Amino acid sequence: MGKNMSLEKVTMPEQAPDVRNKNFQEVALGYTKEMAMEEAARCLNCPKKPCMDGCPVNVPIPGFIEKVAEGDFEAAYEIITSENALPAICGRVCPQENQCEGKCVRGIKGEPVAIGRLERFVADYHMANAVPAIPEIPKNGKKVAVVGCGPAGLTCAGELAKKGYTVTIFEALHKAGGVLSYGIPEFRLPKDLVAKEIENVKKLGVTIETNVIVGRSLTIDDLMQDGYEAVFVGSGAGLPRFLNIPGENLLGVYSANEFLTRVNLMKAYKFPETPTPVKVGKNVAVVGAGNVAMDAARTAKRLGAENVYIVYRRGEEEVPARMEEVHHAKEEGIIFKLLNNPCAIHGKDGWVTGIEVIKQELGEPDESGRRSPVPVEGSNYIIPVETVVIAIGQSPNPLIRQTTPGLETQKWGGIIVDEDTMKTSKEGVYAGGDTVTGAATVILAMGAGKKAAKAIDETLSSQV
Repeated sequence: MGKNMSLEKVTMPEQAPDVRNKNFQEVALGYTKEMAMEEAARCLNCPKKPCMDGCPVNVPIPGFIEKVAEGDFEAAYEIITSENALPAICGRVCPQENQCEGKCVRGIKGEPVAIGRLERFVADYHMANAVPAIPEIPKNGKKVAVVGCGPAGLTCAGELAKKGYTVTIFEALHKAGGVLSYGIPEFRLPKDLVAKEIENVKKLGVTIETNVIVGRSLTIDDLMQDGYEAVFVGSGAGLPRFLNIPGENLLGVYSANEFLTRVNLMKAYKFPETPTPVKVGKNVAVVGAGNVAMDAARTAKRLGAENVYIVYRRGEEEVPARMEEVHHAKEEGIIFKLLNNPCAIHGKDGWVTGIEVIKQELGEPDESGRRSPVPVEGSNYIIPVETVVIAIGQSPNPLIRQTTPGLETQKWGGIIVDEDTMKTSKEGVYAGGDTVTGAATVILAMGAGKKAAKAIDETLSSQV
């Protein structure tokens, strides 16, 4: 196939908005073989490979795309997984527009190559068609513990297992996957895919122990005494932040974390088949405008809410969610109440009846360059709602820092690490992902897991 010089990406088929906003099946339906090969032919195979500079896990992007263009999808899969253990996940949830695709030369005069869609296609094709081989990896006799089975922990564990380490992941919840299982909705990331990607990590010889809360069931010091020669902490940022306004304790107010965990991990969307109910009124307000807020709003719509509002104190320009998520939310009928800051939640008989907001104007830019919202006096009004979901970010659970002497953390709770090696202030302990940065992306957490695995291997393999 010759080069495809079209300025636009090959369109990805999707469920229609008024159909998908009533079901939990995946929104984007994926490329066919022909579409993937046509899109791959848009890649110029630049000598400098700028797309790779934008990838936190250094996937050889032009190499895998070249194989897709040739129709050799298994070779493409081998190239991707040489650096990325979770391609079906990354192809779906990475913010490619700020990373690989953001650096693509084709993006200067048109749309960049659809690197994320191609990665997703290759991973899905492999899952559907390949017979997975179980690798034979000789053990090197050294044990490493990983705390948390999210993207950072899974990546670190997989990288170390490939090098012969005996790796055990300790996960607090009853299911592996971390935010991939409890945070990202089914319609954006099908859970059977997550389970298959985790299975691939287990095939490398990684053991996963669920229902183990490090800091309660056992401590990091206990792990060191049990013969683990290094510990990687990838416990995420699961502690929700609240608004600290009147009425937050009313029934019908959820943190986004609890709301999405009940729906995703505990399958509340299948109630009454499953025992986990989620009460969603006809009118729902989601406070915040990041990806988690979009997930919560789109989930509430699918659970039957008639009017779902995104309430955000800044303007359209400042919305932090991915453009694709905002676009999908608007298509599905989510109502955006921008430049509105919540100041109280009202209730009757203990239940939410409305959220009071005050209109905002954008003032001067702050240190980060974002224009700070300024309240408009006397502009308060109440949006009638029966459910409020707070999605304004989360921070690391304090359990690990409280039970690990010698572990230095930031004031807000993030573990302090050396950015090159992910080493913490405590000997033999490494950390990465949201527990270090605060809530960020899946791929950045994976990048941190890779860095830590490399540093752990360099340290332990040099010890006799």
